[in-house]
Amino acid sequence: MADPGGGRGLAQLLREAGVRSGMTLLVHASLRGTGLGARALRDALVDVLGPDGTLVVPAFTEENSDTSTAHLGRVRGMTPEQVAAFRAHMPAFDAATTPSQGMGRLAESVRTAAGAVRSAHPQTSFAAIGRRAAQLLADHPLNCHLGERSPLGALYRADARVLMINVDYRVCTAFHLAEYRTKESVRTYRCVVHRPGGGRIWTEYTDVVLDASDFDVIGAAFSWGVERKGQLGGTGTRLFSIKEAVDHAERWMTEKRR
Repeated sequence: MADPGGGRGLAQLLREAGVRSGMTLLVHASLRGTGLGARALRDALVDVLGPDGTLVVPAFTEENSDTSTAHLGRVRGMTPEQVAAFRAHMPAFDAATTPSQGMGRLAESVRTAAGAVRSAHPQTSFAAIGRRAAQLLADHPLNCHLGERSPLGALYRADARVLMINVDYRVCTAFHLAEYRTKESVRTYRCVVHRPGGGRIWTEYTDVVLDASDFDVIGAAFSWGVERKGQLGGTGTRLFSIKEAVDHAERWMTEKRR
């Protein structure tokens, strides 16, 4: 594999991008086309963050839900009998074993790392490594995907930073916290989870409607003069304060979404 650092190590490139020892860092990454290896990047991040830092990634899952957009797309065109059969065999969420879905290779590398911690939410869990991992991910109730009582809320209170590698603001999870603060509408969610001791059980709950359709516009209005840009594996990086991002999104949604 070609050297993605052009002669400089990954750790040095991460430092040049603004990552510092002791940070609490939420990372969104797509490694496709970058030449970066997930394990090598994970280890470099852990090295730069040091013993007092914490690396956090989204470990979301949607294949265990029959109310998700992805599920509705999969069963479109099926007969009611086929839908029922498909639903009966959907995988139940188990925090210890269920892979994240669509979050990328880095997220899976963190989730499966020795000593990693994962929050308990069956749809929007987070995984983390580091000193504050257990503390930040301890509270994640069913009816709070990405609100104040979720790890996202804990990251805001911890003054975390967000690092985005080869992705844009359309996947900026932090903006969802602003949806809770602006009291957006709610909907019903349903998913199947692993029952302790064996078996599966369907659970239903009400939570805020999550809508990322305007996140690219919110990000464009946020980024100027706020984010720190870098280069990694031939692609761009963005580093910014989660507090500044959420506060900006809250102001934007209050004005524009109304």
